[in-house]
Parts: sequence; structure tokens; C-alpha cells
Amino acid sequence: MKFFSLLLLLTLSLYSITLNPSLVLEKSQLLDKQGKVYFGEQLFHGHFTNRAQFQQNPDYRLKVGDVISLKIWGAYNFQGELTIDEQGNIFIPQVGTANLLGLSNRQLQPQLEASIKEVFPDKVNLYAYVRFFQPLSVFVSGSVNKVGLYDGFSTDSVLQFIDKAGGIIKGEGSYREIVILRHKRVVKKIDLYTFLLQGSVPHFRFRQGDVILIKPLKYLIDVEGDVRRPYMFELKHARSSVKEILPYVLPKEGVNRFIITKLSQGKEVSHAYPLKDAKRVYLHKGERITFSSDHYIQSANIVIEGEHIGASHLSVPKGTSLYDVLKTLPFSPLSSIENIQLFRQSVAMVQKNLLLTKLKALEARALTTDSATPEEATIRSKESEMILKFIARAKEIQPKGQVILSKEEDLRRITLEEGDRIYIPRKSHIVVVQGEVSIPNAITVKKGFRIDDYIQMCGGFSDRANKEKVLLVKANGRVISYKANSGLHRSPLVEAGDSILVLSKTDSKNLLLTKDITQILYQIAVGASVVINAF
Repeated sequence: MKFFSLLLLLTLSLYSITLNPSLVLEKSQLLDKQGKVYFGEQLFHGHFTNRAQFQQNPDYRLKVGDVISLKIWGAYNFQGELTIDEQGNIFIPQVGTANLLGLSNRQLQPQLEASIKEVFPDKVNLYAYVRFFQPLSVFVSGSVNKVGLYDGFSTDSVLQFIDKAGGIIKGEGSYREIVILRHKRVVKKIDLYTFLLQGSVPHFRFRQGDVILIKPLKYLIDVEGDVRRPYMFELKHARSSVKEILPYVLPKEGVNRFIITKLSQGKEVSHAYPLKDAKRVYLHKGERITFSSDHYIQSANIVIEGEHIGASHLSVPKGTSLYDVLKTLPFSPLSSIENIQLFRQSVAMVQKNLLLTKLKALEARALTTDSATPEEATIRSKESEMILKFIARAKEIQPKGQVILSKEEDLRRITLEEGDRIYIPRKSHIVVVQGEVSIPNAITVKKGFRIDDYIQMCGGFSDRANKEKVLLVKANGRVISYKANSGLHRSPLVEAGDSILVLSKTDSKNLLLTKDITQILYQIAVGASVVINAF
């Protein structure tokens, strides 16, 4: 049965890529920290800030403003809450004053018993406790986002004070070397990895004026591959065995080897080891470790989305074709079978890398373009600033990695890969028009209408429209480019479920930059099906 054919977007020249196996890096480039997740960074997002831990502390020293809950019964009865006044006293009716300032919490009840028995020596019982402590102030300093003095209770956790200071600075502060200073002496050392892994919060009672110092991050490694925690990790010491980090990174089932990459004389050098050597092989700061398996994987996990009836996740034997999956898939009456789409992670990664390469080249040109006059230099400077903002936005775009399927060939030839996503569109009678038109809109399909007709229904082109770059994205993902200003050919017919993308025009004094930006806008539209403005 012939049904579709495979046509990769990678055949377009804009997706060509050259790999350099002997890339030379600067020393600081081995750990590419941009976009990396640091183990523990999820801790400080404000979840601890307003969660006071009010607990009885026997060593707490009573202060002005503390509230004492007092109950007396027997020969004399009294129940109430009394506040320590500015003289350090509380007043007990029919008893008088009792000075409590500076007493420890454990001394409270004995002191009150002595005061009351001076007036009522016999048959009087008493129960007293601190109902509400006055907050104390703790300094939080070092590698935190907001160094300062923060109020809390003596029984509050170090997590609460750090959270109040905005958390640890990503990539700069240590999660494993936190110290509490009292009168310039270290009274407590804290390793937050203990909390992250075991849920154990260090028990410590703060005093007025204590200092929480977050020390700089020293020993950082990058963990990648078949692990459940592919993050940036901090070593406790200058070197650690691979075995020591295994409880942190949690290798997946089947992992039996690892590769350590480090810099030697300005070049990356990698060494592979079997997992059984984890105890004797050591990691040092700045190195990257990649866990993997050389076992033959027998299955592939795929995702099925869109208009269908049945499972959304399947595990199929390796070598299964797209046809094998679709023939067993229960479709609904609304499934648009002829427009099935396939998205592949490896294609998306190539598209993303190519986009980043283009953006890097654009950035280099924008920052190195010469100017003939001071006036032109001013224009170039403003233009470069706008280009850099455009580059920052473009870097956030995530290509879809779509593999284009046509109607001529057999789906048995398309073998599914791990992580493939099959999308079954819903039958639609809508045409979406977006980008540089007067009124972007979704319009019901009109028989025989072409691109120009739909653009006119949306008020025509905007002033910023690039009429040489009008794209018709078919329902199955295939892209047709149309030059609306050529006047030589009629525009393509539009069918139900299609989309029309009108790219924006780029105005620059530098023709080379204009060409580069136009290509990038086209690449984003094709790879991610979105239209963004350059400036």
C-alpha cells in the first residue's frame, strides 16, 4: 500500500551543517553553563519565605515584647497572656511584677513560681510558656541575590533565611559550603545536598546577629547522558570518585559505561571507562562526565498526539515502521489521515544548531561592521543593539523537527526512532493567515481561493511585509515559498488546514546583514512555523 513518502527538511540548503571533530576550546568553555540546570536551584523560589517555624526553644533569652501565656490555679486563679514591658517585667494581678528580661526559656516557670509563692505560699499551681517570641535578625551574606539583614525566629531553618535573601546566585554560590558565623567564629557548617537527597534539615538555633555566609562555588562538574539528573553538580572536595556521585545523578537502568571529558593543552580529551571502574576513577572540577550504555536497545518509545482513539504513548520494537503503527491505530471520524505529521528529536536538534550557527555569524557581523563617518557609526550602533535583541529572541525559538511526509510512497520505508512524535491533525475548514498582514485572522476555506485572495481578505499586506517571502504551510507540514511581487505567476491554491505566513521586511544599511536576517526569519518560519519581527 502506497500512502506517503519521506521528504526531510534537511535537504534544504539552509539546513546544511559541517562538523569539526577537532574543535579547540578555551579553558572556560569546557563547561557550557548557558541553559544548564544546577542541582538544587529549584529550592529558592520563595516557598520558604513566609513559613515561620515557631517552636519552643529552652535556650531562648526573653526580650521586651515577648508574650507569656500564664495559668494559675488553686488558692489563687488566673489565666491570661502577659507582655514583657520596656522594664523587662510582667504584671500579675494580686501578685505584682516579675522581672523576666534576659532569662532563658527554661528558667521562666521556676522564676514565676518563686514570685507567686512570695504572695501565695500554699496550694498554688502554675503553668507558663512563651506564647510568642519577638523575631531576631540574621545577616545573610556571600553569594546570594540580595545580601541583607532578615527577621525570623531562632528556630527558623537556614533555608528560610536564604530564601528571604533571594536564594543562591546560580553558578556562583555554593550549596555545599554554607557556614553560620557567631562573633566572627564558625559555629555551624551546612551542606544543602543532604537536604536535597535525604530531606534532612540541619538543626540549629539562631541568635541575634548571626551571619549566614554562602561561600563561592569551587568544584563544579557537568553530568550528561543516561541519568535521571543531568545537571551541573558541585563536588564536596577538589576531586571525588565517580562512585561517590552515583547517588546524586541516578544512572538509568542498563548504564554500563561513562566518559570523562577534560581540557588538555587547550583541547578536549575524552576517556571512556566501564562502570565497574567507578570506584577507582576520579572526577575533578571543570570536567564533564557522560553516562551511557553500549547494550543494543530493543525498543523505541514514541508519542502519538492529536485526533485519534487509543494510547498516547507506545513502546515498539526497534525497526518498526510508521505504517506498522498507523495500521493498528484507531482513528476517529475527525482524523485527517492524509495530513499525518511526524516530528523527530534528532531533526529538531540539527535545526536548532543550524539556527544558532546562523545567529552567531549574524552577531559577529553586526559587531564588526565598519563605518565610514561618525553619523554612520551612530546608526550602526543603534542597529547593532536592535540586532542583538533580535538574536536573543531568536535563540528562544524551538524548531519542531518535522519530517515531511508526502502522498506518493510507502510508509513502510519510514522507520521510527526513539522519541518520535506522531501527530494526527483534526479535519479543519480553516485557513490561518499570520505575519505581516493588516489583520491576521483565521478564515473558513473558500473553494478555488489562492494565497492572494486570503491576504486580501485580511486587509492586504502591511507596510513591513516582505512580499518575496510569503510561505504556504500545507496541512502536512510541506512549505511552499511564493514571491507576491513578481507578477509572473498566479499564487498557489490554498486548501483546508493550510497556513499562510507573511514574513517581515528587514531594513538595514548593510545589505549583508539584511540578507542574513531574512534567511534567519525564513529558517525560523520553516522550522518552527512561527513569524517573528526582526526589529
